[in-house]
Amino acid sequence: MGQSSSTSRPVSFKPAAVISPSVSESEPRRSPAGLEPDSGDVGYDYTLNLPDECLACIFHSLSAADRKRSSLVCRRWLTIDGQSRHRLSLNAQSQLASAVPKLFSRFDAVTKLGLKCDRRSVSIGDDALIQISLKCRNLTRLKLRACRELTDLGMAVLAENCRSLQKFSCGSCSFGPKGMNALLENCALLEELSVKRLRGITDGAAPEPIGPGKAAASLKVICLKDIYNGQCFGPLISEAKNLRSLKLFRCSGDWDKLLELVSVRIDSLVEVHLERIQVSDIGLSAISHCPNLEILHLVKTPECTNLGLTAVAEKCKLLRKLHIDGWKTNRISDDGLIAVANNCPNLQELVLIGVNPTHLSLDKLATNCQNLERLALCGSETVGDAEISCIAAKCIALKKLCIKSCPVSNHGMEALAGGCPNLVKVKVKKCRGVTSEGADSLRASRDSIAVNLDAIEPELPNAEINNEQENGGANNNRAMVGGRIRDGNVAPSSSTMRSSSFKMRLASFSGRSLVACTFRRWPSLGTRFRNNPERRYSD
Repeated sequence: MGQSSSTSRPVSFKPAAVISPSVSESEPRRSPAGLEPDSGDVGYDYTLNLPDECLACIFHSLSAADRKRSSLVCRRWLTIDGQSRHRLSLNAQSQLASAVPKLFSRFDAVTKLGLKCDRRSVSIGDDALIQISLKCRNLTRLKLRACRELTDLGMAVLAENCRSLQKFSCGSCSFGPKGMNALLENCALLEELSVKRLRGITDGAAPEPIGPGKAAASLKVICLKDIYNGQCFGPLISEAKNLRSLKLFRCSGDWDKLLELVSVRIDSLVEVHLERIQVSDIGLSAISHCPNLEILHLVKTPECTNLGLTAVAEKCKLLRKLHIDGWKTNRISDDGLIAVANNCPNLQELVLIGVNPTHLSLDKLATNCQNLERLALCGSETVGDAEISCIAAKCIALKKLCIKSCPVSNHGMEALAGGCPNLVKVKVKKCRGVTSEGADSLRASRDSIAVNLDAIEPELPNAEINNEQENGGANNNRAMVGGRIRDGNVAPSSSTMRSSSFKMRLASFSGRSLVACTFRRWPSLGTRFRNNPERRYSD
């Protein structure tokens, strides 16, 4: 009459592709009908059981390209991707202005923003910047590059809307002191300020002073690069009482007086970087009054001598990193380095470029600075095998060594093979006396050392086919190739035959006797840049 229930078969539900629709936060997520997570069905979307926060963490571990692709899977993933993006970098050309409302409606949680424009393009203006500031009121980091259409007005509105800024960086922008002062006055939480080529600050007779503002109390890092009248930042620098790092690159003006003022008001400085600015031993003596100084860079400051370096060494006993580019002026020598060796036992990194230390100072440094781990000697005429042997014998903690453009030979490499027990990396560049054999012997004796050799290859003499008139026809079948005489009766290679046929055709075309020579292969532009003796050492 009827069939038993045991003979009925359940209906199998297998959707072709399960894509989760946008689900309201108030409604619980349910699995599709007939599908359970433990059913083993390939069509089941297991991400439906993941909270949004967990899915956002997965997105954070993806690359930028994979994250973009993942955001196109479904509406939920698109929403989670937009709400979990905290960092965004945009091409700040003028066309961006029309896309700002929709773009920041999706990415409404951005806290770190970069706006970069090509120098040959027109950047966004004040209107776009104001719209961005209204959409991103929680910005903590902002980087502006080549936004030349921005003015003081746009910066003032930005500063009023984004008062949570902690890091601000700008380069090649056109706003001036008013915009910068508005930023410093409204952003009381600002900790890092980096300004490069601020075009709104001209070299006028009396530029408007910048700072201090409310940000002076919180600023910890100030970096100024390529700024005319950079001393207009003097009120800000001198009042930043919690300043820890001061970096000045190629800023015009005499900085000795400002450094004296800084040393009186600020005692928290840990790092000072001075590069190509007008500073003398007076400024160095002022820096010596910063007892917590740990990092000092003196790059191409020709007025700084042993006297100023000695003052710093005697009072800044916590010095850990010292970089000196003497520019081959020989105003910093053994006397200053010996003072560092006698007073700075915590020295961990020493970079000497264009400085001529001898075994006297190097022996003191190796003996007294037992924590020295990184050492670079570049462009030093006095650093030879004896100095390298001294380093190898006494620098027990040394891990990384860079030698560039110094009169060192393979004997120095042999000394390194038996010393510096903690050495892991050696860079040798443009040292004529060091050959591949010396580097290979160092590698063979110490497997744990990574040796990077950039040797100078000897130049080959120009090969020239002798003319019959100059040699009387005696050597018409002999040519100089690679410094060796090659007999014309020897069968040439295919490349030589192709070259000879080309020369014959060229000679017949010009109607003149052809003199053939080999051209030396010049190094590429990148090689010349890497071999630039002024390039600073970096580990």
